[in-house]
Amino acid sequence: MKWSPDTLFARVGTEPDDQTRALSPSIQMASTFARPSDGHPSGEFVYSRLGNPTREKLETALAEMEGGEIAFAFSSGMAAANALLQTLSPGDTVLMPHDIYFGIRQLATHHFGKWGLVVDTIDMSDLEAVKAALSTPTTLVWLETPSNPQLNITDLSEVISLSKKAGARTVVDSTWCTPLITKPLDMGADVVLHSVTKYFGGHSDLLGGALICRSADDWSEQIHAVQKTAGAVLDPFSCWLTMRGLRSLPVRLQRQCESAMQLAQSLSTHPNVEGVHYPGLPTDPGFEVARKQMTWFGGMLSFRVKASERDAIQFASNLHLFAHATSLGGTESLIEHRASIEGPDSLTPRNLLRVSVGLESAEDLIEDLRQGLNRLV
Repeated sequence: MKWSPDTLFARVGTEPDDQTRALSPSIQMASTFARPSDGHPSGEFVYSRLGNPTREKLETALAEMEGGEIAFAFSSGMAAANALLQTLSPGDTVLMPHDIYFGIRQLATHHFGKWGLVVDTIDMSDLEAVKAALSTPTTLVWLETPSNPQLNITDLSEVISLSKKAGARTVVDSTWCTPLITKPLDMGADVVLHSVTKYFGGHSDLLGGALICRSADDWSEQIHAVQKTAGAVLDPFSCWLTMRGLRSLPVRLQRQCESAMQLAQSLSTHPNVEGVHYPGLPTDPGFEVARKQMTWFGGMLSFRVKASERDAIQFASNLHLFAHATSLGGTESLIEHRASIEGPDSLTPRNLLRVSVGLESAEDLIEDLRQGLNRLV
């Protein structure tokens, strides 16, 4: 029988334990596993860098959630991205959007650039720009929608189709959406990347990353080889925490998306707000595409205040219910001045603030933002 996503998430890891009948998954903390007297492994597990029962349970769940054949869990989202890039060869070209999580851009350009990777960035919302870029040999197209932090929307089906015709593989960073909002593998993507730290964990108490592959093929074997050899694997306790977080994700995320919409609507009418970036607003440039490919419009938004960079930073610090902090997807609301975090190479407007909406009352969050905005002069 095929169950709904809500049911699948609610039951992650809850199969009764074979020995104890416990409904909460056990945490197998062992780093090594005994072998028989002949020295040959007698079971599936040998050493936890190569494979661990708790990690395997999580990876199986992640593959099922995204509709992929195989998944790999890493020690952080950046470790997952690093492993993916390590499967490429010097001289390969990666096509990325202009507006993308700055850590990915830094990793690809600064670190792998020294190694010979060629990185080209374009406006992924412009299909003509995508076609032009793909007219030259491209190995991998890296997609992120909504983009971080300006929430630009990429038409996944169209760009994935164009990439396939050009002979390029595609990876979609779907951290902000989760499979409850967007299913990139169903649209033809080859790999989905998640920072498990964010919505999957959901409680700001773990670091983790994951790659889910549409097919168990040569590329997934390369990813697996990097995971095993480089060893940036997700530890068993964090795997357990992630499975715990996944079980409540549908109810958390729906509440966060509903509240984000209310915040975006309220901010869009305030005289001290220059602009709101949220694909759920009909005035947003990506609204029509987002409505086509997203179940909800997400729990993230950003907005530009009519103020200087210094005043924007001070505004964030004057709020009561929003922690001025990095990350997203937790139960608590966060706000961050992205340009100052991203550094001198940042392409983010200096008056932009990024918001991760938590589980607080939307009315309270709106009132807190209003009192902060009213203090701007």
